[in-house]
Amino acid sequence: MDTKELQKQIERRRIFGIISHPDAGKTTLTEKLLLHGGAIREAGTVKARRNSKFATSDWMEIEKQRGISVTSSVMQFEYGGKVISIMDTPGHNDFGEDTYRILTSVDSAVMVIDAAKGIEAQTKKLFAVCRMRGIPVFTFMNKLDREARDPLELLGELEDILGMPATAVTWPIGSGLNFQGIYNILKNEIYLYKEKETLKLDGSGVSDPRLDEVITQFNLKALREEMELLEGAGYPMDEEAVLAGELTPVFFGSALADFGVTAFLEHFLDMSPAPGPRKLADGGSVLPTDPEFSGFIFKIQANMNPAHRDRLAFFRICSGEFTRGMTATLSRTGKPIKLAQSTQLMANERENVETAQAGDIIGIYDTGNFQIGDTLCTGKETIFFEPLPTFPPELFAMVAPKDTMKAKQFHKGVQQLAQEGAIQVYHNEFNEIFIGAVGQLQFEVFQYRLENEYNAPVRMTPQELTVARWVLDADKDKIKASLDSRSKLVFDRFERPLILFANQFTLSYYQEKHPDIKLTEAMDLKDPEK
Repeated sequence: MDTKELQKQIERRRIFGIISHPDAGKTTLTEKLLLHGGAIREAGTVKARRNSKFATSDWMEIEKQRGISVTSSVMQFEYGGKVISIMDTPGHNDFGEDTYRILTSVDSAVMVIDAAKGIEAQTKKLFAVCRMRGIPVFTFMNKLDREARDPLELLGELEDILGMPATAVTWPIGSGLNFQGIYNILKNEIYLYKEKETLKLDGSGVSDPRLDEVITQFNLKALREEMELLEGAGYPMDEEAVLAGELTPVFFGSALADFGVTAFLEHFLDMSPAPGPRKLADGGSVLPTDPEFSGFIFKIQANMNPAHRDRLAFFRICSGEFTRGMTATLSRTGKPIKLAQSTQLMANERENVETAQAGDIIGIYDTGNFQIGDTLCTGKETIFFEPLPTFPPELFAMVAPKDTMKAKQFHKGVQQLAQEGAIQVYHNEFNEIFIGAVGQLQFEVFQYRLENEYNAPVRMTPQELTVARWVLDADKDKIKASLDSRSKLVFDRFERPLILFANQFTLSYYQEKHPDIKLTEAMDLKDPEK
């Protein structure tokens, strides 16, 4: 493909992650977007369990049972001439690390907020990651078909709590039982909820006298007053500020009722960025139009197809063109790898892909060669993209197989789930296995998957430890001599030493007593020997 055609294909691409607090409607919005793109024929909902209809993006059995997303998934479809890749992420706080990694692979993010609840704790955390990375954020205020908070109040909360100026693109007309529709400010159109009609307004906007016939006086009075306030005190649309991650466009609607979703999708595709430069570890960058193929692995998922017990590496293409069967260098090892089997993704459904461009996400079958954060590239020079961070867990447990005859399956399962980044795995000098997680739900999913995917029931013993720190530049004997009953020495999968502490106070006391032993809270997801 020549450079001009490659540029054209890149401009068509949009990759975004959907972030939210649990139960804000993130998965439902994902379903409706897929429905509009023709990727699915009917949207499953996480509530309709009696009919065995589940969200397309929630493919894992435990997700269907609990009605939550506990793993990220990728879905690609076409709409309006654009090729769209949606990264549906776990909303639950216990799986925040998976979401943080997903946000390294996207070009923009959609923040879904329950209009009755406003900004919640997990939303705030995920937004902070977007802000830190300069990712453009689009906000969808959901569930307007239920009683919702005042829209001006919601807009103010975005600015006050998140510190992000917000500009309304669409605006609700009432909510709950009084919900009558949405006003598209940029297009000067009214979408009527019950009538399913679009009304193009005259130059006077919401002062158009025809609205008196279709909207109740109470709602119309509020709409006209709110538009007047927004015109006088609101932020004007500034697409450059949106692309710089300094202004969030706000949309209102109901994902469940599929109302306001089309307006959101069309404006999003107009405003959101195509794939851009990606930073390298040495401070340089790679342009999507660079002729050499490059990209990085941001997720590994085992057993997406339990019948085949396979592993799939999620790969973001950053430059050049992928062709099936090509050979690329794995930068970490310097070895060439033939990319013979690769797929496009629709949650756990796949189809082989022959070619893909910068801005696509593909699945590469993994026989154990890859790690999260790996770079693959062609060309004479080996490159490394910025390493993905790993975060210290806050809960720990010792794990062992209930049946010693299942030890082989147990160790294979633990190793693969660790490579996925589902949990952190450590061992002590006696080769006893410890796992670390951010929340209790991760332990439950770990236990469930070992039992159901690897046929290896486990015994878990919680540890009274809550803080982990990697040790820098200290030998094992020196570390062991510094420990007491409130701390424990373990090693990660790269044999790097960590100390697990009972609590923050224990850590502070240890640092005062042993200032010569240097500790760190985060390490790169990269083998230090490579």
